[in-house]
Amino acid sequence: MNIQQILDNRQCFKLVCGAGNEDAEQVRRLVFVYALAGASIFDLSANEDVIMAAQDSLKRAKSEAALCVSVGIAGDPHVSKAVIDADKCISCGACHSVCPQNAIADKTVNHQKCIGCHKCEKVCHNCAISFVSQTKPVSDILTPLCKYPISVYELHAIGENEAAVDNDWAAVCEMPSLMKSLCIDRSKVGNERLIARIRRCLDGRQPQTTIIQTDGTPMSGGKDDFRTTLQAIATAELVTKYNIPAYILLSGGTNSNSSYLAHILGVPIHGVAIGSFARQIVADFIADPHFWESPDIIGKAIERAKMLVKNITG
Repeated sequence: MNIQQILDNRQCFKLVCGAGNEDAEQVRRLVFVYALAGASIFDLSANEDVIMAAQDSLKRAKSEAALCVSVGIAGDPHVSKAVIDADKCISCGACHSVCPQNAIADKTVNHQKCIGCHKCEKVCHNCAISFVSQTKPVSDILTPLCKYPISVYELHAIGENEAAVDNDWAAVCEMPSLMKSLCIDRSKVGNERLIARIRRCLDGRQPQTTIIQTDGTPMSGGKDDFRTTLQAIATAELVTKYNIPAYILLSGGTNSNSSYLAHILGVPIHGVAIGSFARQIVADFIADPHFWESPDIIGKAIERAKMLVKNITG
């Protein structure tokens, strides 16, 4: 099935490797595990090494899953990287202990691993951590990727800068794929402004050629409960009220309960994008240095991933 068929069947499982995750080997392992578990789409950083790693794993897994490349406007947490002020840092270790990517060591941050989740900043009592965003134009980032079989290009349109959203969305729409994805949330803008943004971005596009990814609370899906996924469903409900001619995927705080909660609340969705929670449940297996040499480790990771995919797709 192609992407539109999967979305029409409302059974889409999208594994979010992380828009800021440039750790190619980690992505290679994640894609291999979740491809064999039945994932439909893989969301990747706009990084050639990462894309090639994902392609390699899809080939190994004999999977026809689609690849999605994500970019974000300046200031978007998904494309931000942590920076530690060594003069302010007291080496307490708090940031290292909460980093889901193990990206922090010796007062430095490995930017290939950092996904911009801001967890380190929240636990730093000495204000030693700040974040920087990419400044390269989206068109310059995406144009070199045309040679790869990318099925979906996604813009994280999170923030208040409408001009930046419009400019970057125009660049995304120029890329050679039918399907485009717009990731939105309500952290900075109200409901009316959000709907106006969506309508403006969809103006001129053919119906059902756009995915609206309703990001509840970005990168908050560490817990497997209803509370973390509730905001994503609330945002999805808002979009459905306005009969937007697009597919809707839940994201941001999503977990194994997301599809079920959307169903019992009567919110029609076409699938779920899961990042933090999906990566967390297989993290120990993925990080094992003997991953590729151990069928047992790989098998256990796949079984755990399969349970999550089954909960989402039914």
